[in-house]
Amino acid sequence: MPLNFKFKDIELTIHPTILNDDKDLILVDCGYPYFEKQIQQAMKRLGFSISDITKIIITHHDHDHMGALKEIIDHYSNIEVFCSADQAPYITGKKKSLRLIQAEKNHIFLNDEDKIKNQEFIDMIASVKNINNVTIVNDGDILPYCEGIEIINTSGHMPGHISVYIPKEKTLIAGDALGVCNDNLCIANPQFVLDMDRATHSIDKLLKYDIKKIICYHGGEYSNDVRNSLKRIVENDSF
Repeated sequence: MPLNFKFKDIELTIHPTILNDDKDLILVDCGYPYFEKQIQQAMKRLGFSISDITKIIITHHDHDHMGALKEIIDHYSNIEVFCSADQAPYITGKKKSLRLIQAEKNHIFLNDEDKIKNQEFIDMIASVKNINNVTIVNDGDILPYCEGIEIINTSGHMPGHISVYIPKEKTLIAGDALGVCNDNLCIANPQFVLDMDRATHSIDKLLKYDIKKIICYHGGEYSNDVRNSLKRIVENDSF
């Protein structure tokens, strides 16, 4: 579900994903703070309504992945939210955002101009509102929706980052474990990867899955010789 928007005159696109069957409509990640309206509009173009969502899977707690979560949950309180055990304390506000900690640590090393930009980044992260309740999912769990959804721990970008595998479609929803850079598969946003060794290990782990298509939050769909593209990243540490 490509979601196009403008940020300071820059055209950007993120890719929240919709899964549905005759009982459930599942949203994987939900955009920036105050993006409920944009999510609604994007869903409407596909013939869905935000009010039909029954479940939301959050890959990790970055502001562009869970920013609109509280806003949506406040309006549709019946939605069940899934995340990993490692991510749960950040999504529920029991622990301080790891991305906020990173940005604050970097701040003192920046020049004055970059400090202004970084402060805007800090303010955006700090604006994310937490929710009270989540359902924990673990590596290898098969959720009984949409004919089976497998949870894969793809830590590295953050601890407890998860990706979602749809066996029937041979499709991986990668969150920020992977991205598309210059039409090639890559590890997404290396400057935001908190543990590159674990990130590469997570990509190696994906080789055991029969994946024909990957949906990257930043970059969209990738289906060009997926297996060899994954091997290239692992073997060459290409990111």
